Amino acid sequence: MNLPNLLTLSRIPLMFLIVWLMREDFAWAATGAFVLFVIAGLTDWLDGYVARKQGLVSNFGILMDALTDKILMLGLMIALVDVGQIHIFLVLLILGREFMITGMRLVAATKGVVVAAESSGKQKTVTQILAVGAFLLEAVVRADLSGSGSDWTLQLANILNWTGLILFWLCVFMTLYSGAKYFKKYGELVFLDDGGDRS
Repeated sequence: MNLPNLLTLSRIPLMFLIVWLMREDFAWAATGAFVLFVIAGLTDWLDGYVARKQGLVSNFGILMDALTDKILMLGLMIALVDVGQIHIFLVLLILGREFMITGMRLVAATKGVVVAAESSGKQKTVTQILAVGAFLLEAVVRADLSGSGSDWTLQLANILNWTGLILFWLCVFMTLYSGAKYFKKYGELVFLDDGGDRS
C-alpha cells in the first residue's frame, strides 16, 4: 500500500470521525469536525499530487479516489439530515444519481469504454463541498463562538445557514444536470441490448 492510496483511503475513517464530532456537544467538537473536513479535502488534492510526482498513478488509485470522495460526501450529507440541517429527499436524489452513474460506469467498463469525468460533474462536486463546508462552519459559529454574547455570531450563523441551503439546492441541481449529461452521452452504450444475461 503506497502513500497516495493511504491518503485516499484515509477519507473513510475521517468521515466517521467528522460524523461523530457533528453529533457531539462537548466544547470545540464542531470546530474539530470542520478542521477534519478541511484535512479530508487536502488529502483529496495531495493523493493525486503525490501519485503523479512519484509515478504511482494506478487504476486502483483512480477508482478509490472517486469512491472515497462519494463515501465522504454522502456520509456527511446523511449526518446533516440526522442533525436537521437538510431534507432527506434532497440527499436521496443525490444518492440515487451517484449509484446510477457508478453503475453506468461499470457497465461501460465491461464494454471497454471509460466514462471520463465531465466538467459538470466536477462542478457538482465543488458545490457539494462548499455546501457541506458552510453547514459545518455554521455549527462552529453557533457552538464554539457564540459564547462571546455578541449578535454578530448569530447573524454570521444565519448567513452561513442560508449560504449552505442555497449551495445545497444548487448542488442538487448540478448533480441531476450532470447525471443527465452523462446519460445523454453514454446512455445508448449502456442500455443497448447486446443479448447478454440480465439475471
